[in-house]
Amino acid sequence: MSDKVTQEYGTLVFNDAVMQERLPRPTYKELSRVIKEGGTLHLDIANEVAHAMKEWALEQGATHYAHWFQPLTGITSEKHDSFLTPKSDGTAMMTFSGKELVQGEPDASSFPNGGLRATFEARGYTAWDPTSPAFIKDEVLCIPTAFVSYTGEALDKKTPFLRSTVALDREAKRVLALFGKNPKKVECTVGPEQEYFLIREKDFAKRPDLIMCGRTLFGCEPVKGQELEEHYFGAIRPTVNEFMKELDDELWKRGIPATTKHNEVAPCQHELAPVFETASRAIDHNLLTMEEMKIIASRHGLTCLQHEKPFDYVNGSGKHDNWSISADGKNLLDPSDTPEENLQFLVFLASVIAAVDEHQDLLRASVASAGNDHRLGANEAPPAIISIFLGDDLNAVVRALIDGSDFQSHGRETMDVGVPQLADILRDNTDRNRTSPFAFTGNKFEFRMCGSQQNLSDPNMVLNTAVAEQLEDFADKLGAVDDEDFAAEALAWVKRTLSDHERIIFNGNGYSDEWPLEAEKRGLLNLKTTADTLATLRDPENIAFFGHFGVLDPAEVSARYVAKAEQYGKLINIEARTMVYMARHWYLPVLFDYTNDLATSIATKQSVGVVAKSEKDLLQRLVDGTDAISEGADKVEALNAEAQSLEDPEEQDLFYAHTVLPEMEALRKAVDSLEQVVGHDYWPVPSYNRMLFYV
Repeated sequence: MSDKVTQEYGTLVFNDAVMQERLPRPTYKELSRVIKEGGTLHLDIANEVAHAMKEWALEQGATHYAHWFQPLTGITSEKHDSFLTPKSDGTAMMTFSGKELVQGEPDASSFPNGGLRATFEARGYTAWDPTSPAFIKDEVLCIPTAFVSYTGEALDKKTPFLRSTVALDREAKRVLALFGKNPKKVECTVGPEQEYFLIREKDFAKRPDLIMCGRTLFGCEPVKGQELEEHYFGAIRPTVNEFMKELDDELWKRGIPATTKHNEVAPCQHELAPVFETASRAIDHNLLTMEEMKIIASRHGLTCLQHEKPFDYVNGSGKHDNWSISADGKNLLDPSDTPEENLQFLVFLASVIAAVDEHQDLLRASVASAGNDHRLGANEAPPAIISIFLGDDLNAVVRALIDGSDFQSHGRETMDVGVPQLADILRDNTDRNRTSPFAFTGNKFEFRMCGSQQNLSDPNMVLNTAVAEQLEDFADKLGAVDDEDFAAEALAWVKRTLSDHERIIFNGNGYSDEWPLEAEKRGLLNLKTTADTLATLRDPENIAFFGHFGVLDPAEVSARYVAKAEQYGKLINIEARTMVYMARHWYLPVLFDYTNDLATSIATKQSVGVVAKSEKDLLQRLVDGTDAISEGADKVEALNAEAQSLEDPEEQDLFYAHTVLPEMEALRKAVDSLEQVVGHDYWPVPSYNRMLFYV
């Protein structure tokens, strides 16, 4: 079996091994140079690559190709074009040119553009990203691409992210040159841990809220939740295991290094984690993983839910972004055994700490969404306050540097667990703080605020650019320092930077009631909702920040603000309309039937002299609750209409967040309170008890 896995791994990917086998050596060398160093690929070379790619794809059963890109919706898009070219004699041939490989032209008019394009201006372009290999999906050769407008503005998530990697590469090389090192490439690496829910497809089909919104807008608390904690890392049920097995097989064929799978904390919740990869490839792979999860789940009678909060009362789902920097494959965030003596590591560590502190607002905005608002700040995910966890040893190093005191490392300790047959355990120098939004975990940082359904291009774009800014500051200030003074000046820069940004370091419990008060004293931001967060994108200093590094120009920043703000309002509008629809067409008719049957029963009993006290009390509760639902639906409908009349996106989002959502929650409570007392056979949708606990 292991031989089969290794033999099939990457068989649906036009990877480096395939390129070496199928491309002429000069062509392969030139393409490799462009991938590693950048530059324009000559059309003759592109034609040779396209021909080899087409021949390989045909052998894999492909009949079409598609430029696979990431519009501002956050998901992926593709337009399938056939390799088929008719001939004048009535036959046909299969062709694919370098021009078709390098550039495509999807209709750009119907994608979110944040005002960059008018609806009638339809032309947009896709450009091949050779750093992320093409792959086969069904009968289609998918080519990862960037997506820009007719006038060159980025209309996607990938392009600004790739620009941020250019900035990080440039500034990190400047810093490393001061340490006498000249790597060919510096890049960020990412390992995205994906959480998700699986429920039965037949239950999903009976829930309009799940179908339309991806989350349950109604549903009373199940009699059992996650309080027994037996689901976390528990035995995987056979149906789910079959799904996971097929998912692994399909991901491995596409060169996605999925390694870890397990049950998560909430019932029906699971997680998949891959090996770290170059960030561009890792992000593409994560998006493909999310697609495959949904497709494969349906083959097993399941539905995969990737919303951040599909069910109340149990944990929601995140996507942990494990981020680091490497130079020619060497991890720059590896502290070594003596981090206090590793000046290069300390420079990069201080740069990350300062970057996170300086750009709390942008990092928070990068993970802001209507779905993630339900998760952040609950006792299941990091709070909405950005802070950094370093662990005891590294925190002690930082503390010593700030205070000018000596640091004594204790090294890694071993623990005797008291059983002779068990080996001693080697304890890490840092524990895992699950309440921290941004935690150092040995040789990387884990950004835990990302939502399960989001595209990781946004947070990594911000992180890359913010770190590049700090590295630029170091290189500018120390570039002219004499060699004999460099170490002392570099250490002084580290101390000053850590002192200036000490407030962002917090190693305590992010769930505690005291932490928001402490964070406020420190001057840290607490942007609780997406509506409160997105406007920070338009701050002049943030626009200048992105522009300085060539990541986003002012128009592109504005477009991203408008697109995210409009998406937030549209999502809440859909949820509000779905709630009103379900209340009026699903719940109220059932409640009318149930109260009518109950009233008939009471009247029958009273006719023979039976008091029927319990039925009378229940009937009154049902009548009062039904009135509350009807009134609540009217109120949500009216407020939603008022929100829709607001033309300014920021004003509309704030109205949704602080006026409409509370009324939606009140409507939910009115419905959920009656679910607890209405007969099971009457209730029109599957309950939490049914959906979360299936065999």
